[in-house]
Amino acid sequence: MRTFSLVILLLLFLASCKNEPKIEPVEVKDILTETPIEKDSVIEKEIEPIVKTSKQIKEELTKKGFKTFDYVDKKTKDTILMQQYFIAFLKTGSIRGQNEEESEELQKLHMEHLAKMYAMGYADISGPFGDDGEIRGITIYNVPTLKMADSLAKSDPMVKAGRLTIEVHPWWAAKGYSLR
Repeated sequence: MRTFSLVILLLLFLASCKNEPKIEPVEVKDILTETPIEKDSVIEKEIEPIVKTSKQIKEELTKKGFKTFDYVDKKTKDTILMQQYFIAFLKTGSIRGQNEEESEELQKLHMEHLAKMYAMGYADISGPFGDDGEIRGITIYNVPTLKMADSLAKSDPMVKAGRLTIEVHPWWAAKGYSLR
């Protein structure tokens, strides 16, 4: 009887091990978006923003190869840090004979390229113009050299296919100012 009981216990143990739920790997983003957080379980702590001086920002940009200069606003007497960016004008190319399917695929690849440039920090803003002129749109590249901006712009699938051409120019803007 004792042996019989041990066999039953052993079978129950083995059966219980086989029925354990499988734990799927979970990404952090899934936890953050799908797991409700109870208010009482959160420890609130005010995070102080990291504030850099204009001098520190200028030194960091210079180390990375960016061109900068200071501009003093005559009215406010504020010193404004100017940084060189590069504007790529996307112009109508000479090879426009793609069929509708090819054009749609090129447009998809073009948009993916621009999203990648933005995600990697190379482009700050891109967009088409609202008319049907020769200049189709722009991308503002936040890179240290004209050569780099030109290379990134030429890697656009629309440019490679000849549907667009590019013209890149240096452009100065106040560092940290946003569009309104």
